[in-house]
Parts: sequence; C-alpha cells; structure tokens
Amino acid sequence: MSVIEIENLAKSYRVYQKHEGLLASIGGLFRREYRNVEAVRGIDLTVDEGQFVAFLGPNGAGKTTTLKLLSGVITPSGGSATVLGHVPWKRENAYRRRFALVMGQKNQLWWDLPANESFRLHQQIYRIEPSQFERTRDELTDLLGVRNLLSQPVRELSLGERMKMELTAALLHRPEVLFLDEPTIGLDVVAQYNIQKFLRHYQAVRKITILLTSHYMKDVMALCRRVVIINLGRIVYDGSLNGIIDRFGGHKIVSLQFTDGRIPPDLARFGEIVAQETPRVKLRVDRKVIHEVLSGILAQHVVQDVSVEDPPLEEVIAAMFTLTNVEEPEHPQLAPATE
Repeated sequence: MSVIEIENLAKSYRVYQKHEGLLASIGGLFRREYRNVEAVRGIDLTVDEGQFVAFLGPNGAGKTTTLKLLSGVITPSGGSATVLGHVPWKRENAYRRRFALVMGQKNQLWWDLPANESFRLHQQIYRIEPSQFERTRDELTDLLGVRNLLSQPVRELSLGERMKMELTAALLHRPEVLFLDEPTIGLDVVAQYNIQKFLRHYQAVRKITILLTSHYMKDVMALCRRVVIINLGRIVYDGSLNGIIDRFGGHKIVSLQFTDGRIPPDLARFGEIVAQETPRVKLRVDRKVIHEVLSGILAQHVVQDVSVEDPPLEEVIAAMFTLTNVEEPEHPQLAPATE
C-alpha cells in the first residue's frame, strides 16, 4: 500500500536580487528586481508502507524543501502530494498525529529544561494517554541508552545525547511516517552507529515508513535498500544502492600486494594508480577490462594478495551529480517587482 504519493510536485521562491554599491541600494528602494528560484521542479515519487528510503542530493538540491512540503511546513507552487491519505499543507490535526519530522539542525526540545519536561509537553499536545506515554518514553530511552539523563537540562547534554532525546520526542506519539533530515549531522562515529542501530531496530519492529536525508553514506548503507537521488530539484535516480554503482560507477579499484615487496615500474599501464604504499598499491581500472587487466598483471608479476572492489559510494554519487547537472543560465532573467 502506498503511504506517500507525489505527482508533479513543485516549489519556487521569489528572491530579491540585491546589487552592490550605494547607488544600486538606493535604486532598489524604488524599483526592486527579483529572480525565481525553483527548489523543487515537478517530482513524482511513491513510497510504500514500511519502506526505509534514502533521499539524497547535494546542498540546494531540494531535499529539505521536499520534506517540508510533505510535513506541511510550506505549501507547493504546483502539483499534488498525499501522505497517509492526507494533503500535508492542509495541516489537519488528524495528519499531525500520524507523522513526525526530525531535523538535525533544529531543536524541538526546551534548551534550559530537562528533556522529560519537553516530553510532558508533547504528551499534552498529542493527547497521549498517561500509561501509554510512560511506557513509550521508557521503551525509547532504554533503547537509546539515555533514560538516566531525563532529568538533566538539555543544554548540558552532548550533541549525540540531544539527538537521541530529539528522536524520543518525535516518536512518543508513535507516528506511522517519520521524516529524518540529517539526523546524524555533526555526530562522532560512535553516536552515528548507535543512532543507526536504533533506527534499524525500531523500523524493523514498528514497520513505520521512513524518509531519510543524509550526507553520510554510512547512514544510507546501514539503513536503506532504496535510494532516491534529487539534483537541482529533479529526481535523477530511484533504485537500489547497487544500481547506482552499476549505472554510474564506471571503474573498479584493484588492490595489489607484491611478494617481493616492490611495486613494478610498469604498473601504470594497467590502470591509474590512486594510492601507493609499498608493497601495496591501488589501481583504478575500467570495469569493462578488469578481467584482461588482472590476467596481464598476474601473468607478468608475482602477487601475494589481490582484491577488487567497487569505488566508494560517495565518489560514485559525486560523479553522478556531475553527469546529471543541468546547466543554469549564468545570469537568470530578473523580474521587476509588481507590487
């Protein structure tokens, strides 16, 4: 069953174009110029119940704008979308009780109060029955390992502990859909791993639908089977992680260790040397000729160890952005103010 249905969804902003210099500033008081920024350009997307989907793209691609549209924070310029059968920007109370939005760069907890006080406020807002509230709060804080910090002011918590409290607050009313915008941003590797572990467990148990944006590919590889990539407001890929590598990863990384401890001087003719630390070396080799290259190396040199790997996911996605970028006008057309 489809939980999220998006059709030709678009969002554009009218941005004031300010020019440098005193005269230009004075002129702007009388005649303002604007340019249109298309943050989302007619995207189509369907997400089924219980899916954990990564929503990726570079800064300014339209990821956060899309999440804000789906959560009803902003209204679209065109197109349609429903989540759990609701139109998000109608902001119906019935819808608000069925989803949650967590933004890694925004706080929903009171800074100077203990997290438990903010949780009590959420209980009143969402009208959670007291016994259910306490049961859910204790379950979440136990899973996240922060139950002993409930009485500590939020400002005294570490960044990782605060994010765990943010997740707890978002899940207290047991939403059916969760939007996560950079939930592990700025966290150390241990905190990232703990949050990944929690999200993987919680989603598997509760079967909720999650849409995740993240710049950390480890989040994506640990949590998501399906990846949707947006660039310049348009969806450019929708499929599996392996599909990204197959489609946009045109090479393999061959790691070699030579028995005699020396790196042959003729190795560069087999591929591009990307790393070298005697007696190991890494070559970037076109995936179409990987078999011929390995055969040639093994026929001419004694190799102690060899491995063939796909390139890092970050590298493949960066290459994909380069291929899919749409050229923007160097000087976008300015529209004079009509007010």
